[in-house]
Amino acid sequence: MADPSHEHTLESSVQGAVRLQFGEVRIRNRGWLPHWEKEAGLYFITFHLGDSLPRQALHEMVERNRILASAKRSGARLTPAQEVFTAKYSQKRIEEYFDHGIGECLLKVPRVAEATAQALRFWHAKRYRLVAWCIMPNRVHVVCRLLPGQSLPDILKGWKVYTARETNRILGRRGTIWRREYYDRLIRGESEFYRAVQYVLNNPVRAGLENWKWVWSEGRELSTAGQETGGT
Repeated sequence: MADPSHEHTLESSVQGAVRLQFGEVRIRNRGWLPHWEKEAGLYFITFHLGDSLPRQALHEMVERNRILASAKRSGARLTPAQEVFTAKYSQKRIEEYFDHGIGECLLKVPRVAEATAQALRFWHAKRYRLVAWCIMPNRVHVVCRLLPGQSLPDILKGWKVYTARETNRILGRRGTIWRREYYDRLIRGESEFYRAVQYVLNNPVRAGLENWKWVWSEGRELSTAGQETGGT
């Protein structure tokens, strides 16, 4: 049975996730993906380890986005070949690809996962409000609301810098660990909000990860995720 207090906290988080008005959103293009930004926006964010997706596949994802955007602007229908290509790199297919555990999967190391969880928790209620997060073996999913005056790129930079430094220290290695680009979606309605939260919480089950500890949502004690495996 659902915890009523948990449902209440999730309901409070969705406040403000409303249809966007003209002029509220700034579209920033950096790297390969466009980013929609809104003051105190509610976001679904995913960032990946650097070896979680081959460069060729990433280029083809960008080409897919270009084809879809061009077709939308012109009102043209996709050719049969374009339909096959875009279906190959749909968001669902891409996530299935990630679930196969491509790359070294450094986040499977409990101490690395705990360092990542610490990074997410550190600025909670100071720069953003966490709603849900999940640390997968090769990527991290987060649903959070930025607090007024905060910048999503700065927050992502903080997460990545800290976790890269700690991961290298823990594993005795050097170099970057994260892919420069990240995925973010500005949540614009209640149904979209609940889909994002459920997606994050169910990700380990879909990927076949049994007894996965690195998942959390609002209404739970913030420091408990991973407590049975963290730090060892």
